[in-house]
Amino acid sequence: MNSDQYTVVINGKPQGPYNLTELKGLNISANTFIRKPGMDDYKEAHAIPELRELLGFSYQKTAPQYFAAFDQRLLASVIDHFIIFGFYTVIILTSYIFIEGKDQRIMAFLVPFPSIFIVKLIYGSIAEASKSQATIGKKLLNIKVTDLEGSRVSFSISLVRNFSKILSVIPVFFGYLYSFLNRKNQCWHDIAANTLVIKDRLI
Repeated sequence: MNSDQYTVVINGKPQGPYNLTELKGLNISANTFIRKPGMDDYKEAHAIPELRELLGFSYQKTAPQYFAAFDQRLLASVIDHFIIFGFYTVIILTSYIFIEGKDQRIMAFLVPFPSIFIVKLIYGSIAEASKSQATIGKKLLNIKVTDLEGSRVSFSISLVRNFSKILSVIPVFFGYLYSFLNRKNQCWHDIAANTLVIKDRLI
């Protein structure tokens, strides 16, 4: 393939290749995803210098267009809770070496149980503000947390986002289900913190 030929994502599917002259007739926008030989992944048209010059686009830092679906986010959260619960269980079982009696062991398991959610809050806030912008669960699903422009968030914003999940839980998890009604798949806690959850790759 020649270096001046481009693959264009149209209606969610890659089409082409097209040369520069053919691209002019496609009525592409600044946010259309395009790839050419030598590129590792698709980029928005305005991010490719020769297309920006040819089509008159101004470079803009725009929000990613491929938002993580609810099922991806849910599975990532389940994975994170499972991992934390696994560590919790190992610690409690280890404590049984020093605890005798059925009732005492049951209490030893149940009383610290809320700490799982506190650990998840702290861990999630740190991980999503880190360079990877994701917890282990999100990494496995290839999704990450960003601000509205697709950039890394600060720890304070990440903390607000994770703490605000109580808004998404009450009432009846509607704040999570709201993502089906939001074009950016944002839950209430995303809206509260002005964040997005996106996939790294389009295809």
